[in-house]
Amino acid sequence: MVKHQPLQYYEPQLCLSCLTGIYGCRWKRYQRSHDDTTRWELLWFVILTFTFFLTLTWFYFWWEVHNDYNEFNWFLYNRTGHWDDWSIPILLITAAGFTYITALLILALGHIAVGQQMNLHWLHKGFLGVILIATVIAMVSIEEMWEEEWDVLFISFQATAPFLHIGAVGAITLLAWIIAGQFARSEKAIFQMFIIITYLAVVIALYLVPLTISSPCLMEKKDLGMKPRIIGHRGAPMLAPENTIMSFQRALEHQAYGLEADVMISYDGVPFLMSDHTLKRTTNINNVFPELSFLHSSMINWTDLERLNAGDWFVKTDPFWTASSLSPSDATKAENQSVCKLSELLVLAKEHNATLLLKVQPVPFDHPYASSYINITVTTILTSGISENLVIWLSDTERALVTDMAPGFQLASDLKRDVKSLRETGITLLNLRYTDVTTEDIREYRADNLTLNTYTVNEPWLYSVLWCSGVQSVTSDAPHILSKVPFPVWLMPPDEYYIIWITSDVISFTVIVGVFILQNYHLIRWRLGSIRTYNPEQIMLSAAVRRNSRDVRIMKEKLIFSEINNSMDTADDLSLCSENRYDGFSNNAVTPSTDAKLHAS
Repeated sequence: MVKHQPLQYYEPQLCLSCLTGIYGCRWKRYQRSHDDTTRWELLWFVILTFTFFLTLTWFYFWWEVHNDYNEFNWFLYNRTGHWDDWSIPILLITAAGFTYITALLILALGHIAVGQQMNLHWLHKGFLGVILIATVIAMVSIEEMWEEEWDVLFISFQATAPFLHIGAVGAITLLAWIIAGQFARSEKAIFQMFIIITYLAVVIALYLVPLTISSPCLMEKKDLGMKPRIIGHRGAPMLAPENTIMSFQRALEHQAYGLEADVMISYDGVPFLMSDHTLKRTTNINNVFPELSFLHSSMINWTDLERLNAGDWFVKTDPFWTASSLSPSDATKAENQSVCKLSELLVLAKEHNATLLLKVQPVPFDHPYASSYINITVTTILTSGISENLVIWLSDTERALVTDMAPGFQLASDLKRDVKSLRETGITLLNLRYTDVTTEDIREYRADNLTLNTYTVNEPWLYSVLWCSGVQSVTSDAPHILSKVPFPVWLMPPDEYYIIWITSDVISFTVIVGVFILQNYHLIRWRLGSIRTYNPEQIMLSAAVRRNSRDVRIMKEKLIFSEINNSMDTADDLSLCSENRYDGFSNNAVTPSTDAKLHAS
């Protein structure tokens, strides 16, 4: 029986098969190649890298603006007239796209590391193009509709930059193995110089980034100011329907220093609390009075307003994704809230000695109280008996009248002005969006004894940055969260940060140098060995390091001539009498017949 044996046995390469299979659908050994990647595929690699950094920026941005998701939804509501929560779906889609792009980039870098030819599958190319286009459209849309929100990106760096720097240094250090490998495999000195100079430029730039980092939380603990006071924005709208008595009660239960509300005057002259120009979003007016649903909120009589339900929408739409956490009794109470009068809020604030931040909304010109709505509001406040110094008056309309009627009110403005003009108008408090002030502005206002309140602050990291900056108070949708922040999320002395910075850079540089020495040590050893002799193992090594086909062919030719020369040297040793080395070698060869004759004799 004839036994057949395989000419060559190949070890299974599961990891390599998965690498090339997932990236380019090349699962079989014969489909893989160590040849140079084509220019077309290199272009796709560049597009993949660009898309990675673009989606990383977009993902980081959308994650950090979590503080303003409700503001984003409210913005869309004003544009479309329908309340839909798009913030969380956008976040999930962004996270999925970024994860997919990151996985593709890791696979591509894996191809480079093992010397495999890159060949991105057409399906991946399609998804890559879709994600790139969608990300560009999203960023352009934000630029057009919500341009000021990009400032959040720079504010967030005050909280995350020190940690992002360490992460970036770690990532660029890990890339040293791939970069050093490419440097070692390159045959052209120009390409080697380009690789090393580019890589070193990026590394040095990252090492020096902390020189540009300016975070207010890089300070000594003893220099930290008092914790900013918390004012409930329309109460506690994450725990109860906004601008309702339940919402204001929940804010005070969670140690809110004050309450913020928007005041309107009904058509029959009753001050009530409402922030929207219509009642469609926060009441059931579409069901009760559909003919009034498009009217301005102040153009409806109080007798009709008090019949509306102002809480059922909160449980149904769950604007902050918190309604599901309410107890059954709280959910029932929230569902039955009604529109709140200003007088009801004044009674509650007086009982708890809470500060009120009030902004009176202007009424339409054809409103019956268009000329006296300020007078009516101030009169209602004074009639309640609340202390005047607990009222912060934010409206700019008829300030002189307000000052005459209630000289104890704290005058505030929501417009950023210079200190001189603020002093001239008697304003002692500024109510600004947190993106409109810088650390320098905060220090200037504090130096001139001006109180600064920033809105709307819901995230602990943002609250911590403002705390370190010296802000005196914040308006928040989440007093129940911020009241539990006993200390800034992080606070680090500058000297300690400098030690961490220098240490991480030194460790990174040491690792990079070690990797380059290790990679080039193997290259030098291979090259020195190739000068002395060639053997099959070295040809296999050449394939492993992705030599081009011309180099492999030359090595094979040298191997053949080397074997011939070795055979000729052996023939010289065995030849005894023949002058012709080839003949002598053949004449002294031992054959089976000769061997048999020797044994017979």
